[in-house]
Amino acid sequence: MTQTIQAYFDAFNAEDVAGMLACLSDDVAHHVNEGQIRVGKDKFAEFCAHMNRCYRETLSDMVIFEAEGGTRAAAEYIVNGTYLETDAGLPVASGQTYRLPAGSFFDLKDGKITRVTTYYNLADWVKQVSGG
Repeated sequence: MTQTIQAYFDAFNAEDVAGMLACLSDDVAHHVNEGQIRVGKDKFAEFCAHMNRCYRETLSDMVIFEAEGGTRAAAEYIVNGTYLETDAGLPVASGQTYRLPAGSFFDLKDGKITRVTTYYNLADWVKQVSGG
């Protein structure tokens, strides 16, 4: 199942939302960092459109872990980003760059991702884009 996770992240780094969606089940549960759970590919695609408008990000230093049985996986990585457009409730965007450790956790079934949960330190991100 690590190939599904790798394909998901390869698509992310290529800014290929359709490629990311191809890795997901139709009823994927997307647990957004400090946000609500979004269910379904349509909600995931909406989230990606919003993120791509406000941020340009690539992931590096990726390590993918798979649990026995292939139904769960995790990854840790560094988010290398540029803050493009002000996101509601967050500091004003002016092209600031940031480098942020993050992790994602996955459930998988029949070769598709059924849950994506991503965590990062929002306070660290705010500090970086605020010049702190």
